[in-house]
Amino acid sequence: MTAPSRPPLKSITPTTTTPHAAPQPVDTPAVGEPKGVAEGVPIAVRPDPQTGDGRYPVAWLHICAPRGAVPTATSRCLCGWDRSAVGKARVLALIADHEAHRDTCPLRTPQEGRTAA
Repeated sequence: MTAPSRPPLKSITPTTTTPHAAPQPVDTPAVGEPKGVAEGVPIAVRPDPQTGDGRYPVAWLHICAPRGAVPTATSRCLCGWDRSAVGKARVLALIADHEAHRDTCPLRTPQEGRTAA
């Protein structure tokens, strides 16, 4: 006696060889302003009228003093000044050094006229 044949568990869908175009929406006439634009709001993007005053950051002092933890600080400048400190006394000293660096930084004070006076 032979075992009864079972039908396949999965069926394979036949693929078509010709591509079909996706359905396209019906064109509606464009009347008035585009949707979502409030009255009086310009559509074109304009350049930002705000301009800088010529100033830019030269030196940064970053202090991190979480409650109950040891404070840390870093002092960096574009001239190459790069210092760091750990602990309350050293952080306070670094803050003073950072403030003193403002007067001696070659990027903040031009060196040409200093010896002439």
